[in-house]
Amino acid sequence: MGKRKRVAEGNGLGSKIPSNDIPHANKKARQGDREPVALQIIAGTYERVLHGISAIIPYHQDGDDNTKLGVDFADTFLFNAHASAIRCLALSPARKSDKVILASGSSDQTINVYHLSASRPSPKNGRRNSLPSLAGRNIVENPRNRELGSLQHHAASVNALKFPTRSKLLSAADDSTIGVARTRDWTVLSSIKVPIPKAHGRPSGDTAPLGGTPAGVNDFAIHPSMKLMVSVSKGERCMRLWNLLTGKKAGVLNFDKTLLQAVGDGRWGRGEGFKVEWHSQGEEFVVSFEKAAVVFGLDSKPRGVVRTSPPSKIHQIHYVDLGVDEKGYANPLAISTEDGRVIFFAADSKHTLDPVSQIPICPAIGQIGGGIENFGSRIKDFEYLTIQGRQSPIRTPLIVTGSSDGVIGIWKLDLLSNLGTLHASGQIVDAPNGINGQKLDWTIPEKIPAIGQLLGKYEVGNRITCLKAFCLVEVDDHQDMSGSILRDHLERKDNTEVMDNGSSDSA
Repeated sequence: MGKRKRVAEGNGLGSKIPSNDIPHANKKARQGDREPVALQIIAGTYERVLHGISAIIPYHQDGDDNTKLGVDFADTFLFNAHASAIRCLALSPARKSDKVILASGSSDQTINVYHLSASRPSPKNGRRNSLPSLAGRNIVENPRNRELGSLQHHAASVNALKFPTRSKLLSAADDSTIGVARTRDWTVLSSIKVPIPKAHGRPSGDTAPLGGTPAGVNDFAIHPSMKLMVSVSKGERCMRLWNLLTGKKAGVLNFDKTLLQAVGDGRWGRGEGFKVEWHSQGEEFVVSFEKAAVVFGLDSKPRGVVRTSPPSKIHQIHYVDLGVDEKGYANPLAISTEDGRVIFFAADSKHTLDPVSQIPICPAIGQIGGGIENFGSRIKDFEYLTIQGRQSPIRTPLIVTGSSDGVIGIWKLDLLSNLGTLHASGQIVDAPNGINGQKLDWTIPEKIPAIGQLLGKYEVGNRITCLKAFCLVEVDDHQDMSGSILRDHLERKDNTEVMDNGSSDSA
């Protein structure tokens, strides 16, 4: 008996899926000079769900405005990852046509590890993996995204995860330890013990139990040379330097009274650092407090104070790596706030001095969000990316934001075209005609210009706590997929054996 051809009319489950409905379909023949660029976005939520979304952005080679073209979003995976809220995420450095390691940390004391594909599905795979949805969302599942296992070497909530290289994973938790794990076999090589601070009263906002002391590592940052690390902890008005070659403490730098007054933490304030980030060149680093941040040099002396106007709580900090060329473009500092903004500051500028601490105040040079396109909720996390067409030398900067109301936004930045030149000496030179023909006064925070265009937004349906994103590489149609499937099967078998052996040894 011959097989019947399963072709139905309409949009039923047995109908053929047209190529226009496939988010990852190849549309170069109809797009002309427009090339789609794919992003993989991962969002951790309060509801213990790890949500993966792919975004296809139409890209113009000539740099035209692509705001009206829209962004095609599709769900790629949805993991019920942890038994409690997800607190942090980390991505390993990706190589071309290779996999990316994803690590997620939670308040349930575990670290889950995943393998994500760094390549876009080919058109035939996109046709095969496009799934119907009752919610009206595009679902494109990639079989190469899978879970590897979990690490349980911490005894408290995991607060920070970092991949300094593809072979090492560092994690910090509320048990005042920083663990170092090897990604080849997921063996914990060492554990750096951070001293528990002595109790000097109970600062405002403290959540330690009665009779206890607030303890735990809030965040840490690794120098680009991989030899030095800076950490900030709970209950400590200081930051600690660590020698990664020996794994021992290299020094303790206390926050003095004038510095805490400059950031708005008085006598009864917490005075502890929440986030720390190194500059890409390793020349400076920034430590964020509750409503301000301080930029330090290699000599550990303050270089500038970052404040928001109006004052708002800071959730995340990142350096925007624009590079330095013959025009003197610098790398501004970006922070996300409670009022739903991402504000960019000239971290190396020397405009005015703080009257109390005599530390230079870094001026704000631009912002996105803050009521624009109904973005008023707090931005918990964001990621800076650059996209580039295969036949275009132009690199377009993007900001991917994640709000606590479950909205993911993709913004196109206009830093270079609108803000003039940021000289290496720290002086800001305005564009000849300013922004939209108006001269700008950088000393007035209320006149911060909007420098971003919203390309698209997507609602995940859960409250976002952390976010990561990376650019997907395109796979040629003539690539042999059977070899990749066999390689995935062998890697899955090896990883399963490693995890089983590790669990049996720990038992």
